[in-house]
Amino acid sequence: MTHTFIAYVEDMPGVLTRVASLFRRLNINIHSLTVGHSERPGLSRITIVCEASAEAGHRIRASLYKLENVVDVDDIAQAPSVTRELALIKVAATPKNRSQIFELAEVFRARIVDLAPESLMIEMTGVESKIEGLIQVLNEGEDRILEICRSGKMTMRRGHHTSRVLRAMGAAAEDNAESGTEPPENLEAGAAVEPQ
Repeated sequence: MTHTFIAYVEDMPGVLTRVASLFRRLNINIHSLTVGHSERPGLSRITIVCEASAEAGHRIRASLYKLENVVDVDDIAQAPSVTRELALIKVAATPKNRSQIFELAEVFRARIVDLAPESLMIEMTGVESKIEGLIQVLNEGEDRILEICRSGKMTMRRGHHTSRVLRAMGAAAEDNAESGTEPPENLEAGAAVEPQ
């Protein structure tokens, strides 16, 4: 089964090496790895996607907790979540096929972010299958893909709040009570707000 681990780690040199070494020791291949700043000052957020059994998933999570500089770990593979991936695709372009590539990008809701005499660069954000679909269509046509750069998966739980967020929301609720205002009913802790 696929596991998606979210780890909050101290923003220090060598932490990513320790995390990657753990997966090497457990003989588990990392399919996707994304690292960036988080909402917590001094902490980075690492998203790791791998294939492992349920038992191995528990072992990975426990082992991550034991690592130095790891503050929090969550496995959200089975939880409702939103997952996105970013891709930059450079395609060979001529005056003959340029308009066709523009139309294809529009169909896939992608953007042309660079236009050169001999190439176009397409930026696309979406689920993995959508990006794979665009690459497949480009490969089937006369458009020659010159270069592909893809980010790892970025995943976040839907409607779930950590204890830190819940505490902050509780503080906000107390402030509202003191000022005589109430938060909107549809923004209860843990409620997912549908995009408009």
